[in-house]
Amino acid sequence: MARTLADIKRAQKESLLLRELSNFYLRITMDDDRLRDISLNRVKLSKDKSVCSLFFFSLKGVEHFQETMPFLILYKPSMRKALAQSINARYTPQLVFKYDSPFEKSLKLDVLLDQLKEETPEDKDEPA
Repeated sequence: MARTLADIKRAQKESLLLRELSNFYLRITMDDDRLRDISLNRVKLSKDKSVCSLFFFSLKGVEHFQETMPFLILYKPSMRKALAQSINARYTPQLVFKYDSPFEKSLKLDVLLDQLKEETPEDKDEPA
């Protein structure tokens, strides 16, 4: 699938947003222990660049993320302000917090593959 120039620019902007928001989120987690168990994994910018979805993950699961969501929402205005000051854009996108379930599925799959490797005997001595 051919990528258009708009797709490339959106990907570059997503990269910039992730970097800036990660730095800001790191500073927040140093001050607020309630947010230390969740991590910012990725961001996704809408086609019109008006909404930026922030995907978080927690090893404690989606329930823990839902419990921490009110504390994240408290920081939403300051995150948006910091973002507006650090990026060169006409408009600052709205921030939406979401749980990163594909990352959780990928992590579970990695664990299952590791278990399968441990259970399968290696046949190095047998001829092919």
